Amino acid sequence: MTSERLKKQIEFICEADKLKNIFRQSRIHDGTRRENDAEHSWHLALLAIILSEYSKEPDIDLLKVIKMCIIHDIVEIDAGDTFCYDTQANLDKEEREKKAADRIFSILPEDQAKELRSLWEEFDAMQTPEAKFAAALDRIQPVLLNYLNKGGTWQEHGITKEQVINRNKHIEDGAPELWDFISQLIDQAIEKRYLRP
Repeated sequence: MTSERLKKQIEFICEADKLKNIFRQSRIHDGTRRENDAEHSWHLALLAIILSEYSKEPDIDLLKVIKMCIIHDIVEIDAGDTFCYDTQANLDKEEREKKAADRIFSILPEDQAKELRSLWEEFDAMQTPEAKFAAALDRIQPVLLNYLNKGGTWQEHGITKEQVINRNKHIEDGAPELWDFISQLIDQAIEKRYLRP
């Protein structure tokens, strides 16, 4: 006989599969299609594993960072992906995402709901070393993709260097060396005309 706890856990796992249907503005490396939220979250978890040595804080809890990377966009199942440069859509983003978090995390058994909700909120606040590093990775990944696909979303929406810098400068708070790398990549994107000056 299946326990109530296991039923809730499986229900949450099945609900999380819906992330595969939430498409982001970012296109994959070759520009052929938009990436979905599940791909984005997996990619961030991989970045965390590979790039953890660049965290500003040397003793971060890597498992905690990976958990944040995997669940940080789960609310987009209900709230949708909000394009980071869309000022109008960002006005009610927080409200939409909190409502989604209330519903989605409540599917889980109470202890797991509390843990994942707490991690989601910690990521969003960007105050702890783990959250700063996870948030840095969340900013690095779209910059890499836009560079690889020759400006993709930047070109499509007429994004400027100033917008990209303002959106991503807090990478330095979590990973200064990675911010140096991304700053150079942004300059190269300008030179290659992938990004407006």
